[in-house]
Amino acid sequence: MSKVVSMSEAVGRLVADGDTVAIEGFTHLICHAAGHEIIRRGRRNLTLCRLTPDVVADQMVAAGVVARLVFSWLGNPGVGSLHAIRRRIESADPEPLEIEEYSHFGMVGRYTAGAARLPFFPLRSYAHSDLPAANPRIVPIASPYGDDTVYAVPPLNPDVAIVHTQRAGADGDAQVWGLLGCQKEAAFAARRVIVVCEEVVPEAVIRSDPNRTLIPGTIVDAVVEAPGGCHPSFVQGYYDRDNRFYLDWDAISRDPALLEAWLDEWVYGLADHAEYRARLGADRWAALAPGEAWSQPVNYGSYG
Repeated sequence: MSKVVSMSEAVGRLVADGDTVAIEGFTHLICHAAGHEIIRRGRRNLTLCRLTPDVVADQMVAAGVVARLVFSWLGNPGVGSLHAIRRRIESADPEPLEIEEYSHFGMVGRYTAGAARLPFFPLRSYAHSDLPAANPRIVPIASPYGDDTVYAVPPLNPDVAIVHTQRAGADGDAQVWGLLGCQKEAAFAARRVIVVCEEVVPEAVIRSDPNRTLIPGTIVDAVVEAPGGCHPSFVQGYYDRDNRFYLDWDAISRDPALLEAWLDEWVYGLADHAEYRARLGADRWAALAPGEAWSQPVNYGSYG
């Protein structure tokens, strides 16, 4: 049965006020289109979970949809700070933002524990770190198999995980190549899963290359086809990172009035991501076209 719906329907049906929402994707496959739809629909009091929250997190925080941020490292990559987030953390402007910080491995461990329905995940890497002092949810415990101390982090089970993939079948089988983050762990940990993809493809395409299937359709609630949905992030093999946007965002995010005007023009003032793509223009998209770097085909042979 097809699970393909519009972004508006997926967010409207699966993301509610007060939810814990994970938008994952590491370096590429960061779904700005989903973040924009959450803003557009006026969701409130969300807990946003992300490794390396960047521009999309700054936009969602600026729009007032996020009350709490659970994360590991944050910033405008290659540029500097996320100024809307900084204003809310440092001066409660226009309101406070609750934060809960982990290391990258700590966040991955939380998702992994959530996916496996474990009570905690043990790590060694917090030794000699200041993070346990800053975050009381990182707890030192005695190893049951030795004399040393390890650190435990609690499971993370988002209400909704939103992951962007290169392609997906209508039933939700989703395929990824290039740099992997913790999309799989977040999806298996979540109660509901939205897969956003560059293209919905026939089942025969998915079956022709099964090892690329990162997320099985059995755990997916909705599939959204949103070409260009990660801009200004990139999607390996589909479009490159828009570095100009990240540089521009620094000046925009420093000025609350400019930021509000940007949200009015690029989010509230547009019906959907298709209008966002059109407003960017053909020349901007053409400049982001990736070069070619084809992988070699493999022979899966036959079975039985």
